[in-house]
Amino acid sequence: MNYTETLNYLYSSTPVFEKIGNTAYKEGLYNSLELDRHLGHPHQQFKSIHVAGTNGKGSTSHTLAAILQANGYKVGLYTSPHLVDFRERIRVNGRCIEEGYVMEFVQKHRSFFEPLHPSFFELTTALAFQYFADKQVDIAVIEVGLGGRLDCTNIITPILSVITNIGIDHTQFLGTTLPEIAAEKAGIIKSNVPVVIGETLPETRVIFSQKAEEKAAPVIFAEENDEKAVFKGSKNGRMVYHTQHFGTIESELTGFCQVKNTNTILCAAQQLETMGIITTKEAVKNGFLNVTKTTGLMGRWQTTNDSPLVICDTGHNADGWKYLSQQLSRQKCENMLVVFGMVDDKDVDAILALLPRRATYFFTQADTHRAIPARKIQELALQHHLTGETFNNVEQAYQTALRQAQPNDFIFVGGSSYIVADFLTMLQQKQGKRQ
Repeated sequence: MNYTETLNYLYSSTPVFEKIGNTAYKEGLYNSLELDRHLGHPHQQFKSIHVAGTNGKGSTSHTLAAILQANGYKVGLYTSPHLVDFRERIRVNGRCIEEGYVMEFVQKHRSFFEPLHPSFFELTTALAFQYFADKQVDIAVIEVGLGGRLDCTNIITPILSVITNIGIDHTQFLGTTLPEIAAEKAGIIKSNVPVVIGETLPETRVIFSQKAEEKAAPVIFAEENDEKAVFKGSKNGRMVYHTQHFGTIESELTGFCQVKNTNTILCAAQQLETMGIITTKEAVKNGFLNVTKTTGLMGRWQTTNDSPLVICDTGHNADGWKYLSQQLSRQKCENMLVVFGMVDDKDVDAILALLPRRATYFFTQADTHRAIPARKIQELALQHHLTGETFNNVEQAYQTALRQAQPNDFIFVGGSSYIVADFLTMLQQKQGKRQ
């Protein structure tokens, strides 16, 4: 099989949550442990940092990887979902896994995993761990796929755990209350391994405290830590922070949600410095300053055009949209045009209630079975006094918005990671044709 055939095989032979939703989710670690045993426990051959949370874990994971790279380490990075290319999920020092390695891994091990019937994410995680071991990375930043306690990444014993925050999301798997969801996320806390908690509420803090005490794990609550990141404004398209420990820091990531993420990351960096992993403060500054270039991060308040200004963001649940709605409301422009769509496991009404009424909407749907039809989104949006046309796909919606926009207008593309994925894929394809 060539690379395209190999990917088609993976997508068609293993349940893929991104494609079909709930039925792809496999609870428990049996398959992950069996795959790990078959491969010779590759995750034990490198140090790791484990990152969970409802929002912000992607930005946190990428920035920590960028900091570690700036400190001179060979760094593995495992995240999900991908936006344009499957290989984005697995990187070493910012470079995606080679197509040939993916093909060889599937061909070599399919006779073992086919009778096991692993999910796509279980198999991809095993692939990542084997790749990191073969590439002899010094340390890998591992992002939890869903939840924590029963997530297939949870076979690792990291040197540091990070839980960014807790919000209502994936309730069909993790529970319907914040304490229930917090308990699932807290499942990544390991015995005697420090854990940084980014944000808490009274009802979630007690869950983390109890779990940390049970595991004898030092717990650091970033909100209370003396490493406060005070946002001082923007400079040259970057966000500037004054910190207690690392001096003045400029960050490439400019979404409002990044203020909270930055404090969490700095607390994690301080712990890594205490462990002797991070050895220079310049590494922290350089990591923040060059995170997208260093790691290939996309879709976080990402600018794709200047006139009119076009920005996309992968925020996809109510907690994420609390920040996005603030940012949109403060956007200075003549007219605001929003290309918007969602998938079927989100609190649609809660998000629609946060969207700006002054905008013109271009309702659409991503290329996934989980997409809510654009017409349905339009009907629900009308109940929130949001109006606009419907389009069968993201390209049609965006191109129509672009034709209507004037140079001083603002176009936002989002509502779902899958909307942003289709959008960025379209842009790359058009760029490739021009070249």
